Amino acid sequence: MKVLFIGGTGNISTPSSKLAVSKGMDLYLLNRGKAKVHIDGAKTIIGDINKPNELAELKKHDWDVVVNWIAFTPEDIERDIALFKGKTKQYIFISSASCYQTPLSYPVITESTPLHNNLWDYSQGKIQCEDRLQKAYREEGFPITIVRPSLTYDTVIPIAIGGFNKYNTAKRILEGKEIIIHGDGTSLWTVTHSDDFAKGFVGLLGLQPAIGHAFHITSDEVLSWNMIYKILADALGKEAKVVHIASDFICKVEPSFTGTLLADKAESVLFDNTKIKTFVPGFKATIPFSEGIKRTITWLQEKPERQNIDLETEAKIENVLKAYKGL
Repeated sequence: MKVLFIGGTGNISTPSSKLAVSKGMDLYLLNRGKAKVHIDGAKTIIGDINKPNELAELKKHDWDVVVNWIAFTPEDIERDIALFKGKTKQYIFISSASCYQTPLSYPVITESTPLHNNLWDYSQGKIQCEDRLQKAYREEGFPITIVRPSLTYDTVIPIAIGGFNKYNTAKRILEGKEIIIHGDGTSLWTVTHSDDFAKGFVGLLGLQPAIGHAFHITSDEVLSWNMIYKILADALGKEAKVVHIASDFICKVEPSFTGTLLADKAESVLFDNTKIKTFVPGFKATIPFSEGIKRTITWLQEKPERQNIDLETEAKIENVLKAYKGL
């Protein structure tokens, strides 16, 4: 099976690239030649998907599957439809579980949960992409599959404030400084290791019954945010000094947190993974957060340059803490 990944060396996509190669797929990666991760067994096409003059080599190929890991706008989708219509048997768009209805009218999320999130530009862009692809499928027969990852981690720390590709909150825990947990910390969330995500995702590659369908792929482990931060602190070998602050207050003081909180992580979510398990029999997430985050911390601490401390984020955390304490 001949597969193209546009991207393929990021936090979510790297394990999927490795697993695809291990299963004997003929994997090509389209990137600018600056990827920090090397995928043994994959071929690389050098080019920027956003620059038409760099895509001559790409246009020579036909594909069984094309996956775009880095499409965010309807313009990206229009470009891809023009590039790959009649050139691929399946086009997979990486959307986001943040597209689901916010706030939820029903607590359990299935793939039929409405897509509506007017609080985050990122989610709105992804919804518009899905709308255009569904139209292309219905009217032109463009062979789409949509995948909506939720909070998925490997080389990042999956928390709401001062985490993901930033090491700020981890460093604060190590230094005994206060950290912020939104709300009272009892709302529920699911974090998924990228290795687990890959098992479900790679099972969709070339799967013709998946054409026209959307899927989310998450762990079945449900944790409160208090538990998530406690497990992170345990992995760091420290006890966290927690300050619980209402999400509304946090976002009023620092509106830049609105997307990650009020539009996403402030609300409890419970994912029903029946659909991916039906289409990919045997899929099961097996890496608990307590194990996965230890891997992440070990990787981050192997090289200090991986520990990205963002000064702007640090200032925002301090600003919220001071405002909350009335300083």
